[in-house]
Parts: sequence; C-alpha cells; structure tokens
Amino acid sequence: MAKSYLSMSAAELQAELESVKKEYEDIKAQGLSIDMSRGKPGSDQLDISDGMLKVFDDGNFKCEAGLDVRNYGLLDGIPECKKLFADLLEVKPENVIVGGNSSLSLMFDYVSQCMYQGAGFTPWSQQGKVKFLCPCPGYDRHFAICEYFGIEMINIPMTAEGPDMDAIEEAVKDSSVKGMFCVPKYSNPQGITFSAETVKRIANLDTAADDFRIIWDNAYCVHDLTETTDELVNIFDVLPEKNKDMVIEVASTSKISYPGAGVSCLVSSVDNIKAILKRLTVQAISYDKVNMLRHVKFFKDVQGIKEHMQLHAKILKPKFDAVIDTLNSDLAGLGIAEWNEPNGGYFISLDVTGGSASRVGVLCKEAGVTLTNVGATFPYGKDPTDSNIRIAPTFPTPEVLSKAVKVLTVSVKLACLENLTR
Repeated sequence: MAKSYLSMSAAELQAELESVKKEYEDIKAQGLSIDMSRGKPGSDQLDISDGMLKVFDDGNFKCEAGLDVRNYGLLDGIPECKKLFADLLEVKPENVIVGGNSSLSLMFDYVSQCMYQGAGFTPWSQQGKVKFLCPCPGYDRHFAICEYFGIEMINIPMTAEGPDMDAIEEAVKDSSVKGMFCVPKYSNPQGITFSAETVKRIANLDTAADDFRIIWDNAYCVHDLTETTDELVNIFDVLPEKNKDMVIEVASTSKISYPGAGVSCLVSSVDNIKAILKRLTVQAISYDKVNMLRHVKFFKDVQGIKEHMQLHAKILKPKFDAVIDTLNSDLAGLGIAEWNEPNGGYFISLDVTGGSASRVGVLCKEAGVTLTNVGATFPYGKDPTDSNIRIAPTFPTPEVLSKAVKVLTVSVKLACLENLTR
C-alpha cells in the first residue's frame, strides 16, 4: 500500500509534489476534452430501447380503455401505464398520475402548487418564510427548485443509513419547515439506500406544520448494478393515518428507456391526487399517451423492466468498476480521499481532504475533463468543507472513462499536495 501523505516529511511531500506536477503536465499535454458533468446514459444504453420505436407497426393505437391514444383524453394517464408504474412501485393504480418525460417537471409543478394554492391549507407563499430540509450531499436540481421559489434550505447531513434523522426530527418542530427533498434509493451522489429504520422514522415524523410534504424522488428504484441489490421499504406501507398526505413520490423511465422521451409518474394519497388533478385540468389537456402505450407495449410488465435493467447493468458495471479500481490503485492509503462503492444508481461520490475539491475541479477542467460543478451537491452551491466531488461515469466509453479518471486522481493528488506543502 502507498505511504500516506499525512505521514510524509516535508522533504518527501515536496518531492512527491514535483513528481505529481510532472505527471499532471504530461496528461494536460494530451489535449483531452471529456464531459462528465451530468449522469447521462451512453449511446449503447439508448440503443437497447430502440425496439420501442417499432411497437406501433401493427397500426393499433388504442389503449385498453378503448381510446385512440393519438387523441385527447385520460388526463391522469392510460390505465395500463398507471398499472405498470403501480406494480413497479408497489402501490395502487388509483394513487398514480402518469406524466410526461420528466419527473423533475412533476416535482416543480407540485411545489408551485403548494406555494400558490397550498397543500390543503393556506398557500405557502402567504405564510411567511418557507424552509425545506435538504439531505446533502444531494441532487442539485432539488436545490434549484427551492432556490427558484425562494425557499430557505437547511442542510441535513447524510449518514450510511440515510439522512440524519435526529437532525430532521428536531428541525420539523419549526412550523415554517414545510418539506424535504430526498432520493431514498441509491441517493445522488452517494449511492446510499435509506435503511428500514430511517424510512419508518421519516414516515412517522411529528411535524409542527400540518402541510409538511416529502418529495420522495425514487429515481433509481430499479437501477441495480449488481446482484447484491439494496432493498428500500415502501414508505406508503408504513405511513400512519395522520401522515397519509405527507408523501409525494415521483419516478420515471428516463434512465430506463430514453431520457428525452421517457414517461414519469407521481404517486400519493387519494386526496393529494384529487388536488393535483384539479390543477392539471387547467394546466394540460393530456400528457403524451402515445409514449405511454409505447412503453407498455415494449416492456409489457415489471418483469420486462427488470430484465431490461439487467442489460443496462451489463453496460454500466464495467464503467463503475473502472472508476473504483482506479481510485483504489491511485488514491488508497494516501489519507487524502474517501469514496463510495454503490450497488446501483448513477454516481460515485468522492470526498477529498483539506478543502481541496474546488481546486481539483479547476485542475481537471484545465486538463480537459469537465466534472459536475464542485459545490453543486449542496444547497446554494456551497459545500461547507469544500470536499465533495460527484463522479458521473455513465456517458463516456470505457476507454475515455479510464483517461478521465486518471486525470481526476492525479488532480486530487496535486491539489492535496499543494495544500500540505503550503
């Protein structure tokens, strides 16, 4: 194992710095241009869904309700697509609304509804300061929604079991705390799945605000990389009656079929579904039912989705392994970085010491590798310890990915050595 930088003498650190500087300059001279800023599927992943484009060759555009899906109607989605999502998420079809291609839009629209129409009570915008709990590191798009609506964000540290429940249970004693965003399975970016105990404590929260809402963003519900899959407790199975309206779950096929042409869904209580549909009757005539039926014809049922996800895993697992292997070979034992090894999801989370993450981001960019903006995994783009880096390994080819991760590890060593030798 490599000698820890933390145990090196000043002379040893200086010598190591000069060596790593030379390695960095050699890499920089390669003139790379690699974008790893977002978790996008690669073209090989998109290809495995192309059979979906041929499912209407039979000329049958009618759903099981007898409606031609090319026409208006069925605002909440066609019955067979509602059932597909219901089976996938283990809920009842009457608790499901099927949307367009983006679950992000469903989340944005729901928060907007709460701000201006309320969540069964006075609109949030008329109640003074509104606050949201934000487990972090977390998903930058969640934070962007809060920032757009002027919602104050409160950092909640993530643990190996999920968000710090002691901190959450204390925070919800404040009636101005109206909600929480979270990714409960294979969290973005750490790949953590909430433990059964964490899910139960979330479900049983005793909140000061009667209109507290949890946006349960189950984006990676079937995105396993290995046979050692993480199991997530269905929060609706453990919700007490007093909290029956508290959870708004969303999911989509964005990283199952096509990100730009998938199908999303929203799951909640009957009363919440009624309130959302009341808004939707003004907002929309109907979502893309052709796409809904296309997905049902292609996948047929949940088993079809799971078999399809195994094809994704065969493509993605070698990429995740390549990142982990390089991190282990280049950084293990140096005492300057820690990382997760997730069983699923779309990201790997890397934490570096000494407040060096921003410098790593700059060094990578100068060497031709664009990462997610450092700080983006925290509210307001401000990582209080300047330590977290989100690695998105899915889009590059394995060959390109290997080069990118080498740039990353050399940049980590250089940034940390610069700090240690100051």
